[in-house]
Amino acid sequence: MATILSVSGSPSATSRTAQLLRHLDTRLTAWGHEVIPLDVRTVPAEALLGADPRHPAIVEVTELFARADGVVIGTPVYKAAYSGLLKSLLDLLPQYGLVGKTVLPLATGGTTAHVLAIDYALRPVLSSMGAAHIVQGWFTLDKDIVVGADETLTLAPGAAEALAQVVDQFAEVLRSRTALPAAVGRAA
Repeated sequence: MATILSVSGSPSATSRTAQLLRHLDTRLTAWGHEVIPLDVRTVPAEALLGADPRHPAIVEVTELFARADGVVIGTPVYKAAYSGLLKSLLDLLPQYGLVGKTVLPLATGGTTAHVLAIDYALRPVLSSMGAAHIVQGWFTLDKDIVVGADETLTLAPGAAEALAQVVDQFAEVLRSRTALPAAVGRAA
């Protein structure tokens, strides 16, 4: 199946955004996809702030993006936009680093006032980087994501259903996009 890079743009070590992505990674794996998790906060600060695309850590991340058929981008919303940490990374990727990729944008935040951050802040950047297909994204309220002391994640029923639908749509698009080249290769 497809290789998916699952990117958390949260700067927090106890991030609900990152926990949500790792939860969704399990669902994508159940579809038969290979999922590679990436927490941007683990990329060395000097690599991100030094703005050197040749830094070994940035080269490694760039290779992960190149290898992926699909990318899940998750971010908390700060001041009606995606995180500065995620911006730092996206700024260092090649201009067309998402060419040919199917992308699922996800965001979390404290209020529905930020629900349009995906469409007005994140989607234009992903599009400018050449994403082949940006599927419908989803915004989840922080209050709908509960992480227990044992690290188990529980979603409010409405959020769980909506996320399942969005993730399944993404998985299905990826399956059809990766199956087509394989079928063409067999016919040749």
